[in-house]
Amino acid sequence: MKRLQFFTGCLLATLLATAGNVLAVGESGQNERIEWQRVANWTIGATARSMVHSLDGKYIFILTDRQQVEVYNSQGQLQGSIPVEAGVAAIDIAPQGELLYLIDNDQKSFTAVAISFVVQVDTNGAPILGPADAPVRMVLFTDFECPYCRNIGPLIEQVLHRNPKTVNLVFKNMPLKFHKMAEPSARAALAAHEQGKFWEYHDRLFAASKLTDELLTRTASELGLDMARFEQDMASPTIRAKIQKDLIDAQKAGVTGTPTIFINGRVPKQRSVEGFQAIIDDELTKLGKK
Repeated sequence: MKRLQFFTGCLLATLLATAGNVLAVGESGQNERIEWQRVANWTIGATARSMVHSLDGKYIFILTDRQQVEVYNSQGQLQGSIPVEAGVAAIDIAPQGELLYLIDNDQKSFTAVAISFVVQVDTNGAPILGPADAPVRMVLFTDFECPYCRNIGPLIEQVLHRNPKTVNLVFKNMPLKFHKMAEPSARAALAAHEQGKFWEYHDRLFAASKLTDELLTRTASELGLDMARFEQDMASPTIRAKIQKDLIDAQKAGVTGTPTIFINGRVPKQRSVEGFQAIIDDELTKLGKK
């Protein structure tokens, strides 16, 4: 535990707790050597003893005088709290907040606590593969032009094959800006979805060695889609709005790259059949389905 980080954390926590007083003179200001602007302020409702934040800035951990560590997102929304012993005087975390470190002066001890964030993703209207009422839902944020997204396909197929009645897959588009064909491909796939051919279209795009405008049209024709309707849907504001919603949902869920998958809101720590299955089995057990 670095002493500088501890004292900096305490100072920042104090500023958060008293920002209304400290910054009462205004929202921003400057002098000869420094400019400042308040960018966040919320009430934590307790006295802060220490504070740390994840490296990506998504989560803030505040040790309070109520014998708990409160976890907030960057918008100041409380995500939950973790009870700690009365002697805990300092905290730190792993870079993404996946581990919480506690220093207990009373017990003269160090404790590491594993942290998992459960994310709620809106899947309304998104393409679903598998039983709609399955108790376990995998939500995949992906990009048709991403080679890593293509590689995860066989893994997901194995997981679905092993859990045909208890797991389904929801597809969410996250076309990355530096992939020229990602956004047109997403619109084309959703246009195919309007005619009940999403997954067939999906499979053909991921099987292609290169995505082109000609391929998008030819694939729709080969699947027997109504081409006039396909082209109209592909260019429609409704389809574009669905992709924008997926991007907003990705941002809310903290997704920063593709592919990203959630299993009942949990991110697998091991990208393998065994890693996925462990979460699935745990979820089924919690739901009394196993």
